[in-house]
Amino acid sequence: MKVAQYGTTIVVIHAIAHGLHGLAHEQIPVPLSLFQAVFVGVVILLAPIIAAVLLWTQFYRIGSWLLLYSMAVSIMFGIYNHYIVISPDHVSHVSFVGWGLLFQVTAILTLIVDGLACWISISALKAVPQNEKVL
Repeated sequence: MKVAQYGTTIVVIHAIAHGLHGLAHEQIPVPLSLFQAVFVGVVILLAPIIAAVLLWTQFYRIGSWLLLYSMAVSIMFGIYNHYIVISPDHVSHVSFVGWGLLFQVTAILTLIVDGLACWISISALKAVPQNEKVL
């Protein structure tokens, strides 16, 4: 199934991009609050993996919805923390030198990848009628 392949591929790219961004967070350091750390762990890292697994099962639509929601919320979280709220996590407070360059690049890259994941999810939901089973 092509959608499962595309969905899984984008989840792997998402994990790499967010993993690199997390590495930059640690190295700079730009610490996360407890709430942010739990949010990142559950919504940004775990939910897309569960969604990718579901794309390969009879729960394909649930996987597509979970991928869409987790990616959309990930985009909102990234925009809010990197571009709206003024904090050490705001891109204007992180240098373009050393690990800061990785932070800056991945702050944008994660938005692009997660946007593409939303598009893949929407395409998947449009591709299969609601009452049709996909195996």
